[in-house]
Amino acid sequence: MRKVVTMASPEQLYQCLTPSCNYIYDPEGGDRTAGIPLKTNFEDLPEDWRCPYCGGGREKFRRLRQPSAKK
Repeated sequence: MRKVVTMASPEQLYQCLTPSCNYIYDPEGGDRTAGIPLKTNFEDLPEDWRCPYCGGGREKFRRLRQPSAKK
């Protein structure tokens, strides 16, 4: 049986923009290495949370795609 993997919408994904890293934080998966539970939005991460790959702080992350303006 295949495991179904879901990802958040692009508006909810954040990418680490340090020179050595392209880690993407997906709230659907949380960050088990730091004890961050599934479905934790980036905005709700602790201030001292760091990228699990390069150690970059939250200030190194940018949203992958801005939410579209509602008409």
